[in-house]
This record gives sequence, structure tokens and C-alpha cells, in this order.
Amino acid sequence: MKTSELREKTLEELEVQLKSLYKDQFNWRMQQASGQLSKVHLMKSVRQNISRVKTIITEKHEAGV
Repeated sequence: MKTSELREKTLEELEVQLKSLYKDQFNWRMQQASGQLSKVHLMKSVRQNISRVKTIITEKHEAGV
């Protein structure tokens, strides 16, 4: 997920994206705890994507968009 793509989205779309990322993070965390997660790099990438989305949301709130 690129930052430039996120900046083009509206706040509502970003909120939906954030909820989806949280859901993915939860599912992967449960898989990791049960030993079923084979792609452990997904945990780091989903955390980074959540951070990106939250940063863009904060920027848009401060800009008044």
C-alpha cells in the first residue's frame, strides 16, 4: 500500500481501510498464536500499513478536509 494512494482516498474510505487492517491483524495474530501462520512477515507489514493510514487520517483532520 503506497502513501500516495492513501492520500487520494476520502476519510470514510480510510476509516474502512483501517477497520479492515485491524481485522487482518487480529486474524493473523490468532493464527500466529496457534502456530498456523506461515508468513510471519505479514505481521510487520500490517502494523506499518495501520500506521500509514492513521497518519494520513490525522493529516486530513488537521487540514480540515
